[in-house]
Amino acid sequence: MSEFSLDFRDTATAYGDKSDAELKEKYRLFKMLNSPFLNSVGTGMTRFALSLGLPIEPMVKGTIYKQFCGGETIAESEKVISRLGSVGIGTVLDYAIEGRTTEEEYDKTKDEVIRTIQRAKDDPNIPFSVFKMTGIAPLGTLEKLSCRKKLDAKSQAKAERIHKRVSEICSAAAAIRQPIFIDAEDSWYQDTIDRLAMEMMARFNHEEPIVYNTLQMYRTDRLQHLKDARRQAQNEGWIYAVKLVRGAYMEKERERAAAKGYPSPIHATREDTDADYNAALEYCLKHYKDMSFVAATHNEASTQQLAAAMHDAGIANGHPHIHFSQLYGMGDNISYVLASHGYNVSKYVPYGPVQDTVPYLMRRAEENSSAAGHMSRELEMLHNEIKRRGI
Repeated sequence: MSEFSLDFRDTATAYGDKSDAELKEKYRLFKMLNSPFLNSVGTGMTRFALSLGLPIEPMVKGTIYKQFCGGETIAESEKVISRLGSVGIGTVLDYAIEGRTTEEEYDKTKDEVIRTIQRAKDDPNIPFSVFKMTGIAPLGTLEKLSCRKKLDAKSQAKAERIHKRVSEICSAAAAIRQPIFIDAEDSWYQDTIDRLAMEMMARFNHEEPIVYNTLQMYRTDRLQHLKDARRQAQNEGWIYAVKLVRGAYMEKERERAAAKGYPSPIHATREDTDADYNAALEYCLKHYKDMSFVAATHNEASTQQLAAAMHDAGIANGHPHIHFSQLYGMGDNISYVLASHGYNVSKYVPYGPVQDTVPYLMRRAEENSSAAGHMSRELEMLHNEIKRRGI
């Protein structure tokens, strides 16, 4: 066991760029998010008020939105990009729009994703771009493609437009050598996303890692998928690139599997998920010379494991094939401490009109409430820093 360790309780570093007022405001918000009752009431009232068209956007923007989003536009997000960059943390601009249903809306989202790519050009403060397949494609078509169903003419036309959008986004990224993540989604259409990601990697990752797929390690099949995908890349002569997450849709996955009578694709226990996540990190580090990977996690133990393994293997903290990532507004103790030691680390920074990002924000609030241990640690550290400053 390595004796190397990072101090993720270093609150002076974790909150070094926060003013006293910002620190207290964050503490108050996280205290509310840590209460299942207040969280439920708050998110329910927000959804209800927005559904009635009540003018609550200024309140949302001044509280939860400000904590977890960069702004309504790329331009509004510049302050966050600059602030994170000043301490060595990169920004991943995430256009957090969900629930689109028309071809015109999908094209608009595709164009906005390309704008985020163009904004990132030659800017070390934006190491990655990202897009979500459901932002540019209808769910029904993605599911039909995953089930390998025969498509009628209408569905075939939709499938071709999906392919064109993905190709345009990845081509734009490759043209300026800007790495881009394709986010993971629900298992029943993830196969389509995997196939498109592999196709784009085979096309654009010959010289350097440009396109990254995302694997949700709470799925029982993902560790083997990781190994198979890397071997395929080796055999075909391109660089496999991957972002590793634990997963975000556990309850929905289990409920659907139970309702439809098929085995749940999700590990039965948290310990099994942790084991696969850590095994994936170990596998990626073993092959870091011929692949690139991102440990996207708020889990301190997994982060310590990877940092210690890098240290023991004599791998530079800032090796270009090894990255860490957390969500903006969360896990600052991990992000800021990693950055202070010269690791490659970035924050996912969602942006978009307040009303359009509410689904994302509500999901963050609900996830935070259910992840009681994580929230308790965040609150404890915020409290410790407030106490340390004597405010």
